[in-house]
Amino acid sequence: MKRVYILVLSLLMVGNMFAQEKYLTKEGYVSFFSHSIVEDIKADNNQVVSVVDMETHKIAIQLLMRSFMFEKALMQEHFNENYIESHKYPKAVFSGEMINFNPDNKEVEIVGKLKLHGEEKEIKSMATVTVKPDEVIIKGDFKVKVADFNIKIPRVVVNNIAKTIKVSYELHHKPYK
Repeated sequence: MKRVYILVLSLLMVGNMFAQEKYLTKEGYVSFFSHSIVEDIKADNNQVVSVVDMETHKIAIQLLMRSFMFEKALMQEHFNENYIESHKYPKAVFSGEMINFNPDNKEVEIVGKLKLHGEEKEIKSMATVTVKPDEVIIKGDFKVKVADFNIKIPRVVVNNIAKTIKVSYELHHKPYK
């Protein structure tokens, strides 16, 4: 957790030369969903750190992989030990920006790089951005291919896990002062 706070502080310090339009959350929400003919798998993470700069429209998100909670403890164990290898790749990091952001139009495209399981790929996501005087809410989802992040699925369970996973997020940012 200490690393998360160091990352957030460094992101904020780098941006101090810009206007103070930064918003932060340490309790963002990210979930993923895998649908297959054998079973559905869903996990939730409520310990997501995110910073958004409303002047530059840049956004950074970081989460610890071990913070994903599953319905079944065995799924969580397999996820961390066998698939995502959270002992080697403890976090996921996204860095990007909102394209053509306009406060009057809530729909925006977010484009950036997702680093996960030692791989980095460009991600595009349509999101809803709600700007209030004391809060910036960003909600959206995107899909990732398991193979793009070099996540190996054992043959015996290959039909249990979808090849494409839906990732959803909801981030309630408060002003950073």
